[in-house]
Amino acid sequence: MKKTILVFGLLIFALLLLFQLSKYSLVSGNMDVEIIIAVVAVVFFIVGIYINKKSLNSEPFPESEINFQKIEALELSSREYEVLTEIAKGLSNKEIGDKLFLSESTIKTHVSNLLVKLNAKRRTQAIQIAKEMHII
Repeated sequence: MKKTILVFGLLIFALLLLFQLSKYSLVSGNMDVEIIIAVVAVVFFIVGIYINKKSLNSEPFPESEINFQKIEALELSSREYEVLTEIAKGLSNKEIGDKLFLSESTIKTHVSNLLVKLNAKRRTQAIQIAKEMHII
């Protein structure tokens, strides 16, 4: 984390230095405006490539294994599990109903059953409990 902050700080410093140098060159009349703009564009292009390569080389988050035995132990139906995964994606009851071709009242029933089975008071708490149990 400190390395990333240091690298970005140095990049910002280099860009500010480049801007000051281009401002001086423009005021003194040594360079044309087009050359200054081209240099700034090239620097931003190089910084963009650098950031892109860094983000592509970063390791993805390890995917946790889903504990199907816990799902069976909680006696979650397949439809309830589908609703739980959609809740985890942040969808509302209406959006889940549209996606799963169910009525909103049916989704509310499934959500109520999920809250009881996961011993949760709210949807967010149910998602947190499900993640701790490794079922989503």
